[in-house]
Amino acid sequence: MALNQRLELRQGQSLVMTPQLQQAIKLLQMSNLELQAFVDQELERNPLLERDERVDSQSRNAEPNESQPDMVSALASTGGAEERLRTLDTDLDNVYTHEARADAANREAAGPPQDSGWSSLRPQGALSLDGGDLDFNATLTRQPTLAEHLTDQMNLILTEPSDRLIGQHLVGMLNEAGYLTADTASMADTLGATQSHVEAVLEKLQSCDPPGVFARDLKECLALQLKDRNRFDPAMAVLIANLDLVAKRDYAALKSHCRVDLEDLKDMISELRALDPKPGHAFGAEPLQPVIPDVIVRPSPEGTWTVELNTETLPRVLINNQYLARVSSGARSEDKLYLSECQSNATWLVKSLDQRAKTILKVAREIVRQQDAFLLLGVQHLRPLNLRTVAEAIEMHESTVSRVTSNKYMATPRGIFELKYFFTTAIASSDLDGDAHSAEAVRHRIRDLISAEGERILSDDTIVEKLKAGGVEIARRTVAKYREGLGIPSSVQRRREARANSAQER
Repeated sequence: MALNQRLELRQGQSLVMTPQLQQAIKLLQMSNLELQAFVDQELERNPLLERDERVDSQSRNAEPNESQPDMVSALASTGGAEERLRTLDTDLDNVYTHEARADAANREAAGPPQDSGWSSLRPQGALSLDGGDLDFNATLTRQPTLAEHLTDQMNLILTEPSDRLIGQHLVGMLNEAGYLTADTASMADTLGATQSHVEAVLEKLQSCDPPGVFARDLKECLALQLKDRNRFDPAMAVLIANLDLVAKRDYAALKSHCRVDLEDLKDMISELRALDPKPGHAFGAEPLQPVIPDVIVRPSPEGTWTVELNTETLPRVLINNQYLARVSSGARSEDKLYLSECQSNATWLVKSLDQRAKTILKVAREIVRQQDAFLLLGVQHLRPLNLRTVAEAIEMHESTVSRVTSNKYMATPRGIFELKYFFTTAIASSDLDGDAHSAEAVRHRIRDLISAEGERILSDDTIVEKLKAGGVEIARRTVAKYREGLGIPSSVQRRREARANSAQER
């Protein structure tokens, strides 16, 4: 076969990820705090940007495209801005819907990307290593809050999505001393879960550090700390139950109740005084800051759900065209070039913030539509949901939906939850035309079946048969995995415990 050289021309289309488009994607996955820090930095860097301090009561409940008319009008008053707006709309839509292809094109591009000023932007407090502008404030550390400390442990202790939903709610109900401020019955009613489920999660969380957190009163707090030290014996339990006598220093009554001599009693009281009655204060006396939701869901009079963006978390910025016109009139050519770049960056930022708000709202509405049963009936009615289902419904890429659901929170009548918590795996239905079941709902069924088994202990095979009769197609090994994840012993162990309890009653 002969080898020869020839010159060919090929025409094709591709979406190249410019630094500005990359920045628009980064804005999607930022939390509201990170976004606010980024916008604050941009306000300092760009002289044409200013914060919109006006509060319009009508725009608070409006759609994103209706809540920012000032931004669009500010852009339109600049020469040639309408054409730039149309271009920006096209660019942002392309980057959100065809993001995977753009990422591939960007990786294949040779050489480092050109820096237009956006690539060097970083969140406030980030440490720059390119020399000369080290931010020494960024090297200062702070102690983690009690909520952060407990959340890190909760993610290791709790593995099931429903347990984490309840655990997140329990962490939010702690006061600054580390005590639980609500009873399990009311929390179970709010979450749509059983009281036994909430108490089971609470029991696991009471093993967290510092010992004594998640207690409902002082007696339970002291008991948890003694259990952590392996010093909670029957005599100590009686002593804690009679704290009023300890306060009165009624040693005679305490000796009679605890059945110990005076020397042992004094040692026990010394141990009691060494405990911390307010373990949460080790993380500072400042009140715990609640999570600020990005989306608010409310029931509407029509029986549906109203999904709105929390305008308190949306930065509102405008372009100061009067200042631009004033300084451009007598500016030199190099100054006009700088002002043109500032105007371009400001225009892009305003449009990116608007597009980010629209995308979050679109994803949140689809999640609410998919998880309507959860909002009405509770945690056990979570539907199986994945990123692809939401992405196809709103005609976006999965990676875009993944970025939107990261570090974003939704306030619902059942509490505040991270958007990612609404995604659960599916269990097939045994009916040909039946809908798939959420793995979380199946776990609740297994828990309920075992809780109601009574004297007749159910084996895993029996549970499989009962679930299939209820329309759930599931394998025995899956039942065993879910049962072990719920902390429920096997049927053999449960029979032994039942026999032991029966023998003790006799």
